[in-house]
Amino acid sequence: MTPLVLFDLDGTLVDSTSGIWTSLRAAAAQLGLPEPTPEQLRDMVGPPLPDGFATVLGVPPADVDRAVAAYRAHYAAGPLLDVTVYDGVPELLRTLRDGGAVLAVATSKPQVFAVRVLGHVGLLRAFAGVHGATFDGAVRHKDQVVAAALAAHPGTRAVALVGDRAHDVLGAAAHGLPCIGAGWGPGGPEELAGAGAALVVATPGEVPGALRTLEG
Repeated sequence: MTPLVLFDLDGTLVDSTSGIWTSLRAAAAQLGLPEPTPEQLRDMVGPPLPDGFATVLGVPPADVDRAVAAYRAHYAAGPLLDVTVYDGVPELLRTLRDGGAVLAVATSKPQVFAVRVLGHVGLLRAFAGVHGATFDGAVRHKDQVVAAALAAHPGTRAVALVGDRAHDVLGAAAHGLPCIGAGWGPGGPEELAGAGAALVVATPGEVPGALRTLEG
């Protein structure tokens, strides 16, 4: 069976912190919230946006939808494309595809945004599918987008999810899938190991070896 490797997007394939942070500050200002701290900004990269506003920034439940709308309006107007591809990622994707793997993205970012980002940085063609959250909130958690990715690629054998945050590890584990921790992302090796990542690697170039280790 053809191996399937899933990838998170923000913090794994691309460094999107600048655009995300700009839009978070704009949304906080619009709602009259305090300026987010550096730690809060870091913790907002990766998890579903509504959850982040509620748990990281302490937005009251009644205001979460307004905060999300303010963020997305600002983000879609330009900061969405303020991203850089991590060194070694294009080579990693090429190596895996040349080795016969099918690649797909599973991200908590809205799918429409994810496709725009991947197209902008020239990575979209590397993936057989891009699976993300929906604007209506029906799909937003990592286990949900992983489920969508697995269902969309029948006839493959899922090997691992590569991601940089604890919720990537947990979302993969919900489907019995190991997570290779992207230690170069904002989550960091300690968060990934603490969440139960099968392996944590420091660079994209180490991912193929980690996949071989998982496959025994």
